[in-house]
Amino acid sequence: MKIDLTDTTASKINNALVQGRRALGAPAVGMVLTLVIVTDEEHAYDALKAANEASREHPSRKLVVIKRVSRSPRDRAQARLDAEVRVGADAGAGETVVLRLYGDVIDHAQSVVLPLLLPDAPVVVWWPVASPVDPEKDPLGALGQRRVTDTYAAEDPLAELSSRAANYSPGDTDLAWARITPWRSMLAAALDQQPDVEVISAEVEGEGYNPSGELLAMWLADRLGVTARRTVSDGPGLTAVRLETKAGVITLDRPDGSLATLSMRGQPDRSVALKRRDTAELLAEELRRLDPDLIYESALKYGVERLGEPVPATPATAAPAAGEQPAEEPAGEPAEQAEERPAPAKKASGKKAAGK
Repeated sequence: MKIDLTDTTASKINNALVQGRRALGAPAVGMVLTLVIVTDEEHAYDALKAANEASREHPSRKLVVIKRVSRSPRDRAQARLDAEVRVGADAGAGETVVLRLYGDVIDHAQSVVLPLLLPDAPVVVWWPVASPVDPEKDPLGALGQRRVTDTYAAEDPLAELSSRAANYSPGDTDLAWARITPWRSMLAAALDQQPDVEVISAEVEGEGYNPSGELLAMWLADRLGVTARRTVSDGPGLTAVRLETKAGVITLDRPDGSLATLSMRGQPDRSVALKRRDTAELLAEELRRLDPDLIYESALKYGVERLGEPVPATPATAAPAAGEQPAEEPAGEPAEQAEERPAPAKKASGKKAAGK
């Protein structure tokens, strides 16, 4: 069921939602959260389709905010709000309101969205594209307990990762981080099978423009306290992770984007399912938790610029492999700060590494 409203108000939209529920014979709300989707007209269809699929696991009220840029000064001076209310089969599991903002009302989108939020329910704000520099300080982002961005959609993913790290606030998360959850789980399980193994270095191989590769490398370097290198392949997505240990190399290789091979010394090679997931699955995963993700924060703040940087030589650091030069302090860091920094751990159990 669809109800179109032209030049409307938030009060009329709420009335239309009530009328729609009554017409379907379901006056109760029965939704667990409000999902605010901030996008443009070009990406609205795909974003709403993914949100509808994710709502089957998380019934929600979906508010799609589309800011329509006016072409002439006269149009920009005329504020208008159009809405499309969808209930029933057209809205997935829950309700959908597509809001199109014109003129000056574009600068006050939070005033339009606020009266439409479900009472006493958490709010998640998602930017499929063109996310703000600081999501927590964005007027719409400030309404949410959880703020979801997607670095993969940025023109310069590496610069976007650095911006995310510099402006991180508890509650921020990234679909590029959700994409590596199966990789992190598989690598943690592999390390749990060899609890006494000492990891010396790590290498993550994947497409050059895929920020999930950088996040996975930063996670390994941060949790294991080792040097992590990022190498480029033709894809699709991430293709391999190699952990060098004193007992041999642990390799997780996925050349086709679907089936991976896990290789460890002393054990036969095993095939594991590691398919690339679509946006709906990634969004559903992020909606399962609304508390701050401390592991994501720690990995993100490790920094892209430190990938491949040698680990400072300390008694707790593993000796360099044959043919390698001894590790030096990172350039530009005062010696007294290097002495105060805790030494990286020699190894981490899989359970510690996987924690999300």
